[in-house]
Amino acid sequence: MPYDASHRADPSAQQLTDTLRHVRAAYARQPAPTARERIDRLDRLHNAVLDYKDRLVAAVEADFGSRPAAETLLMELLPVLQGIAHNRKHVRGWMRPSRRETPLMLAPSTSKVHFQPLGVIGIVVPWNFPLLLSLSPLVSAFTAGNRAMIKTSEYAPQTGAMLQEMLASAFSDEEVVVFTGGVEVATEFTKLPFDHLVFTGSTQVGRVVMRAAAENLTPVTLELGGKSPAIVHPSFPIEEAAARIALGKGLNAGQVCIAPDYLLLPRDQVDAFAEAYEAAVRKHYPTLARNGDYTAIITERQHDRLQGLLSDAAAKGAEVIGINPGNESLEGTCKVPMTLLKQVSDDMQVMQEEIFGPILPLVPYDEFDDAIAYVNARPRPLALYYFDWDRARGEHVLAHTHSGGVAFNDVLSQGVVDDMPFGGVGPSGMGHYHGKEGFLSFSKAKPVIRKGRLDAIAFIAAPWGNRLYKAFMAFQFARFRKKR
Repeated sequence: MPYDASHRADPSAQQLTDTLRHVRAAYARQPAPTARERIDRLDRLHNAVLDYKDRLVAAVEADFGSRPAAETLLMELLPVLQGIAHNRKHVRGWMRPSRRETPLMLAPSTSKVHFQPLGVIGIVVPWNFPLLLSLSPLVSAFTAGNRAMIKTSEYAPQTGAMLQEMLASAFSDEEVVVFTGGVEVATEFTKLPFDHLVFTGSTQVGRVVMRAAAENLTPVTLELGGKSPAIVHPSFPIEEAAARIALGKGLNAGQVCIAPDYLLLPRDQVDAFAEAYEAAVRKHYPTLARNGDYTAIITERQHDRLQGLLSDAAAKGAEVIGINPGNESLEGTCKVPMTLLKQVSDDMQVMQEEIFGPILPLVPYDEFDDAIAYVNARPRPLALYYFDWDRARGEHVLAHTHSGGVAFNDVLSQGVVDDMPFGGVGPSGMGHYHGKEGFLSFSKAKPVIRKGRLDAIAFIAAPWGNRLYKAFMAFQFARFRKKR
């Protein structure tokens, strides 16, 4: 039966399976795309993003209800274009076999590692950055010579439909296929026997995805987030820390997997930070309700969840400081003001769940080592932010904490450098993409040894009492003396 490419919205499990077979068959016909062919795919993606730029921005705006074009351009499309340019520049070098040292007993031989495409990569996209988190893994997949299937988020339906249209305009259904649909589609999608699966989302759902992938022994890259801390050293100017954190926390209204989820700061600087943070927020967002520069929460469900976190915190003794410069009613806007929480405790939901919104709990410490201990007593986060001009103390923090990535004296910035791997550790995820690490994640590093005409090892083969064997082993073990 010929493959039916018409079922891209709400496909059945069988239609998903048929699509994977179709794309995998295309890969089998061309399992080793050249650098030129990979660059051609990157170029087509580059051109498609530019052609659809305005339509993509409008689709994201429609899904969020209110999201500035500047954020979509700055945080989604520009990083994708930068990633394409970086990978295009380096793909030939990354593809080159890596020469390795060959042991003497295999002489004369050469040893090299070849980097082979895996095949078909599955990509499950979240709603918070629906363009970046679909196209950035696709860039890595294409660079490594793979094909892809993408499942977009049901919470960003217009963006998903536009991605579907854009990629279909530039690629055949043998190169990349985009599916929309609800959680049932996502569940069936993650059950497919992909050659690699990329999932971005919550830790809770990540566990479900990993269990599904395990049935097929499908390797996974999981980007899971978690509660990323920021730490301010007593010596760092508190006003500067507040300004930088407010700028990062305000982007996408905090709906960012690497956004700071709580702030550790000296006890005697809590009030000063709160005042400086409020001033910074007022500067960036003098109004909220009709301000197109301030992003809305994606759905009523997410809005209600954030309000529930605030209500729970207030009921358990937290001081809630909502920053609404114009004292406006936000009814019907799905917006949540930038909010600080003082006097938080571990029993509050806001200190247990990933916030994923514009709320920042303030956790005071008395001794600096207490802040490090606080971080280490909790699951390893996707990001850690440390504010301190002293490099030696910074190195101490690096050595004594674990996180997926780190930024000194800033927030979020480590996530936009395409020449560095992006990924979590432990509960915040596994695996990497971006740049060379993305190429490696979606390639099989295949060891290859090539022997010459002379088979030297035959001269020392059994019977093992022969003189050449004894001489060879004596020479070899003479090289490996005990270390003093």
